[in-house]
Amino acid sequence: MGVANRFPKGQRGVEAWLEAERGQIILWLPVAFGAGIAAWFAMQSPAQWIGFMCTALAIAAAGMIAAGRAGRVLLVAGLASALGCGMVWLRAEAVSAPVLARPVAVSFDATVRQADAFAARGVTRLVLEPIGRADLPPRLRVNVDMAGVPEGLAPGARVALRARLVPPPPPSVPGTYDFRRVAWFNQIGATGKALGSVKMLSSEASRGPGLRARLSAHIQSRLSGSAGGIATALVTGDEGAIDEVDGEAMRRAGLAHLLSVSGLHVTAVTGATMLIVLRVLALSPSLALRVRLPLVAAGAAALAAIGYTWLTGAQVPTIRSCVAALLVLAALSLGREAVTLRLVAAGAMVVLALWPEALAGASFQLSFAAVAAIVALHENVRVRRWCERREEGRLRRTGRSLVALLLTGFVVELALMPIGLFHFHKAGLYGAFANLVAIPLTTFVVMPLEALALLLDCVGLGWPAWWLVGRALALLLVLAHVVANAPGSVAALPVMPGAAFGLIVFGGLWIALWRTPMRVAGTVPLVAGLAWATLSPVPDLLVTGDGRHLAIRMPDGSFALLRDGAKAFTRTALSEMGGVEEGALTLLAQRPEARCSADLCVADIAADARRWRIAATRSGYAIAWGELVATCAASDLVVSERRLPRACRPRWLLLDRTALNESGGVAIAFAGRSIRSVETGARHPWLHPRTVQPPFKAVETHP
Repeated sequence: MGVANRFPKGQRGVEAWLEAERGQIILWLPVAFGAGIAAWFAMQSPAQWIGFMCTALAIAAAGMIAAGRAGRVLLVAGLASALGCGMVWLRAEAVSAPVLARPVAVSFDATVRQADAFAARGVTRLVLEPIGRADLPPRLRVNVDMAGVPEGLAPGARVALRARLVPPPPPSVPGTYDFRRVAWFNQIGATGKALGSVKMLSSEASRGPGLRARLSAHIQSRLSGSAGGIATALVTGDEGAIDEVDGEAMRRAGLAHLLSVSGLHVTAVTGATMLIVLRVLALSPSLALRVRLPLVAAGAAALAAIGYTWLTGAQVPTIRSCVAALLVLAALSLGREAVTLRLVAAGAMVVLALWPEALAGASFQLSFAAVAAIVALHENVRVRRWCERREEGRLRRTGRSLVALLLTGFVVELALMPIGLFHFHKAGLYGAFANLVAIPLTTFVVMPLEALALLLDCVGLGWPAWWLVGRALALLLVLAHVVANAPGSVAALPVMPGAAFGLIVFGGLWIALWRTPMRVAGTVPLVAGLAWATLSPVPDLLVTGDGRHLAIRMPDGSFALLRDGAKAFTRTALSEMGGVEEGALTLLAQRPEARCSADLCVADIAADARRWRIAATRSGYAIAWGELVATCAASDLVVSERRLPRACRPRWLLLDRTALNESGGVAIAFAGRSIRSVETGARHPWLHPRTVQPPFKAVETHP
């Protein structure tokens, strides 16, 4: 019987559509699973999480009752969403570990679990496990000046040090990087900086510098500066030696993906291994007749992919790429079409099942969005027809390949732009053109030359190859700086509500995953999300959670800082949320709109068809009572890092230490008096952790 006879009239169209899309439905399994994970992060409390899972299970139950393919879709989607929400909740509880209650300077012994050198910043980052200290979190992350790192320090070593530790910090202002969440899933209960040198107590349990560390050091001994840092990143994933200026240029030019070992690098290693093994084995006619050489080459390539993933630190993008490579190799071995959206979906499910928290990170979103965009584009009938091999001249074939590469880069940039704007509040606009040169340069010049240089180093003849690698990487850096400094190279968006981002993602997935004309319906949520993000009020005032730093939008669009001593991290956070470059941050005391003394600033800002008066303390010294009370009464908003007396009553809002302890950092838009705060009352585990604290000692000696 046909669809028209088996189902009621209202269901026939849906069933006919699902029947036409039956090969694409499975692609929505990781989407439904990820929707459950996203709901857990977006919702605030256990009651809401339980309510979501019950709703999802009710949808699944409705699917069991409903007939046809639509019923089965509802059943699987409901179960997958409930499972995703439950698994990320379970994962968050499973990694639970105590967190430091308050800042403290303490001496302790510890075992080194991880040591990463950041040569460009002059520090080594240690992940430590304190020994015999129940009053400290079981895992800490401490930065040590390189001069204070003992020679031979490696995972497994036992060390003694004194450090200033603080709890994992919250976002300084709403919408910026949430280290608390990342630290929670990595079981890091405190972070800080070593006070002085680290003393090596024992290296007996140390395994010595690992292969990754030794290889990184070797590469950096051959190439200095950012060129050496990029060469190291391509091989081991260690980006610590890349100068911050060059790293920022790579990000602005849309080339940062070259620094993070992921699909491009794993594909190059896997493909090169398979090709070399296949060509070498094919030199033996007898072996070629007796053994399935493609199967042997695929096995060697699989081992290379796994080994490269392990060597580069097994980060989520690398694991995703490794899984995808293994699936491709398996498909090739079975004679099936290899690179499909089903492969991408399978890789996403593997990563989300093992690390559901990865969904909330920019790395997972960027890597999967890029791969899905590329595969979906090249599965399109017209694009596939354009790219297929045909009898034609070399010039025409080269032109066709360049057009296909440019189109692919353009589509990838479109797919990644909303993610970049949501997480980093900026996105490069010329990345498609920069990647047209950078990807072939990296894949076909830099990486093969670097592999050759490492191979020749085994016999002490690698220097010519290293010289060529250095010249190629210098060209890559020149390209990055030219593109990054081009006018209009970066788009900025200070605020993108989470719901708007969700609409954009859903619309993009709807367009990418379906094949029938119904895919056009995805433009509705996509356009709605973009409009929502564009029309969201831009912050006029940003205040950090400690009250020490604020940034006010000036009439010319720039932002003025209360203090000129803001650290680089704070300046970056304020500029990102303000939607301006760091160079556009000026000092409030130098603006004609403000009147500042050493202890107090008062600024009159025109916004929302009226004039707002903002007052802020800028030192810890006492201010005369009468002057303070009079300033408060004449101001619409008062900001202070200290507790202000009750007599301080501004016309609208008081943000002193008491208020900011409850709200965290805030972003204020004067239009509509919109206020966003870091602390929203959510009940996620990292916001209300179990805490530990060393006892206070008047004098504490070094162990």
